[in-house]
Amino acid sequence: MPNCFGILIGLTSFVVIGLFHPVVIKCEYYFSERIWPLFLAGGLAFCAASLFAEHLLLSAVLGVVGFTLLWSIHELKQQAKRVEKGWFPKNPKRAPKN
Repeated sequence: MPNCFGILIGLTSFVVIGLFHPVVIKCEYYFSERIWPLFLAGGLAFCAASLFAEHLLLSAVLGVVGFTLLWSIHELKQQAKRVEKGWFPKNPKRAPKN
């Protein structure tokens, strides 16, 4: 029987990254880039959980989610720049940056 873990991890990576794209956009819109500590905490928690998961596939999926959360910190900052350039709408209800 062929080993399907590589395909499953690849598919998981594709889905997780695809899901986090709009999450980053919405989080920047509603909370600004200052929400990054939650992404850091989540990323570290998922990465730590991946170290203790006994099943190989679960460990890989937790690691993919963890590193996607960590990469999202960078994307939040980039999204804020895209908003400043006018490529994405600003939240009119949020106070301007100091």
